[in-house]
Amino acid sequence: MQRLKTRPQFQAVLGGVLVAKTSHFALHRVALNAPALSATPVMAPLLFPVHDTWMGAMAPKRWAKHAVTRNAIKRQIYSVSASLKHLFPQAAFLIRLRREFARKDFKSASSAAFKEAVRAELLVLMQLVRAPDRSISVDAATAAVAAV
Repeated sequence: MQRLKTRPQFQAVLGGVLVAKTSHFALHRVALNAPALSATPVMAPLLFPVHDTWMGAMAPKRWAKHAVTRNAIKRQIYSVSASLKHLFPQAAFLIRLRREFARKDFKSASSAAFKEAVRAELLVLMQLVRAPDRSISVDAATAAVAAV
């Protein structure tokens, strides 16, 4: 699994399809042959030079004020996606934090409770991706994750 690194890669994936979302995260996807948005097609280098699954994590300062929180969320995103990489087809994906985790519920970003809450919601997001017919709801995915 490759990681998104450049701004054009992130922009291309954000311009792609919104695949799934939970209360705190959104998952975007774009095909690997997507052209660069800012460069001309003739001069544009390949955005995704390796034909593999690409994953990116985005935790904006707007929703995670402290760097330690943003880094903890990104680590959990990369960890969960690497452990479930068999669920993802060869495409570029971006998991974006779309809402703040309530700071009053967690004493710190490095607490086990915070990491477990982030991980559980990411697993729910992955369950939504796994269901191609979209018949699985967030509640059903949450129950499935809780059963494991």
